[in-house]
Amino acid sequence: MAWMIGVCLLSACGGGGGGSTTPPPVGWQMGVFQPSATYVALCLSPRTGIDPGTSKAYPDQPGTLLDENNWLRSWTNELYLWYSEVVDQDPSLFASTDAYFKVLKTNAVTASGAAKDKFHFTYPTATWEALSSSGVQAGYGVQWAVVAAAPPRQILAAYTEPGSKAASAPASLVRGAEVLSVDGVDAVNDGTQAGVDTLNAGLFPAGPNEMHTFVIQDPGPGGAQRTVMLTSANIMTTPVQNAGTVAGNSSVGYMLFNDHLATAEGELVTAFTALQNAGVTDLVLDIRYNGGGYLDIASEVAYMIAGPGPTAGQTFELTQFNSKYPSTDPVTGMAITPVPFHSTTQGFSTTMGIALPTLNLPRVFVLTGPDTCSASEAIMNSLRGVNVQVIQIGSTTCGKPYGFYPQDNCGTTYFSIEFRGVNAANFGDYTDGFSPQNAPAPAGVSVPGCSVADDFTHALGDPAEARLAAALTYRGGGACPVASGLKKSLRTRQISAVDGRLPDSPLRSLRLLRH
Repeated sequence: MAWMIGVCLLSACGGGGGGSTTPPPVGWQMGVFQPSATYVALCLSPRTGIDPGTSKAYPDQPGTLLDENNWLRSWTNELYLWYSEVVDQDPSLFASTDAYFKVLKTNAVTASGAAKDKFHFTYPTATWEALSSSGVQAGYGVQWAVVAAAPPRQILAAYTEPGSKAASAPASLVRGAEVLSVDGVDAVNDGTQAGVDTLNAGLFPAGPNEMHTFVIQDPGPGGAQRTVMLTSANIMTTPVQNAGTVAGNSSVGYMLFNDHLATAEGELVTAFTALQNAGVTDLVLDIRYNGGGYLDIASEVAYMIAGPGPTAGQTFELTQFNSKYPSTDPVTGMAITPVPFHSTTQGFSTTMGIALPTLNLPRVFVLTGPDTCSASEAIMNSLRGVNVQVIQIGSTTCGKPYGFYPQDNCGTTYFSIEFRGVNAANFGDYTDGFSPQNAPAPAGVSVPGCSVADDFTHALGDPAEARLAAALTYRGGGACPVASGLKKSLRTRQISAVDGRLPDSPLRSLRLLRH
């Protein structure tokens, strides 16, 4: 089942304050807003048939681009967390909903100078439904990471999905394999727009059954350089991997947790049950590549780590909406109540209401990076809020104490920041992320632990992998290694020839609530 959100009856602003609900004006009037319900589902290209996400007929009716833009403007004014910081611009001046949506956000920056809103994006609704409900997206089964973003680039395999074409012969890609070229284009040095377009098309296929040619350098001193043909397919992601006790140390558990998708719930229950049965006394939770997802799943994870002792009756996270809604969730219409630490399954991919296994740990080691975001950061923040010690090994997280309800209109699902989250201690101010205490500047909220760069020379879960090794050393009372920074290791969906960056995939930075 796709957890899609129904029609919101809510507004977009600029320049401040709530808008008028007087009869529709003639043309655009700055600061005057109609209810978003006035324009909802009035579509330039209405869909027909049954929506697979809701099993109901699409609500779309014939409309215009201006109707769609007017809906965006009013919806933003009603729901956007910083609606009063949006500059109100005439929707008729924008030639697409995409162009208009991009300006419907704050331009403010954080203390470090970063944009306050880094998480404003859209997805085709059909694509979002497929990913959110089943973890399926087009690809090869390899997650690329970018160690050097500008030419000379370095694009490496971070991990592969079990059983995927990338992981299986003849491709047999492993962590640390480097992409040297894609379809004849130099992936390291080419900065032309044509070359970048080819790289994008090959690295991030738009759909299944696309065939692309890669030249790969296998890792290690004796690694071969070889040509690999990859054909894209609809890939089912495996959110939980390598769960078990650490080799040579049966009292320490480890798991790689990559996504808070619906499919993660059952895998997490299985993994924590095995660790509980093994009697582990410490856990290393590897969320370096976990950009977030459903907050309820994050709550389950935190509960399974801490157990009922510190979490009973406590807040996992309290959502706070914009100033128009001090006590009511504007999407559901219900009173705002804290998300608790869930002690039972929530029915994402298991039967609802099953008691969760627990490790009952007073501390947890988390392996982090710049892709650790949103719901993953909520795990850290919530445990800190109930005095479970969080020891951070890695680098500064992305800094996203914010979230949204995905909202479909006319076939596009919009993600616009609608709330912030605070823990049981009423803390949620980590817009520049969490950082190990010895992290190089600029750093976010300081957390006990060690700054350690990502290590692509060892498999994830290998006790010799730098971050896991540092966690084991710290656990044994040893000192941190010399602090090391990290060139941003990004999950990506696009390469830019203009600035050389490979920006974060929006899909990997989510904190989602269910309607």
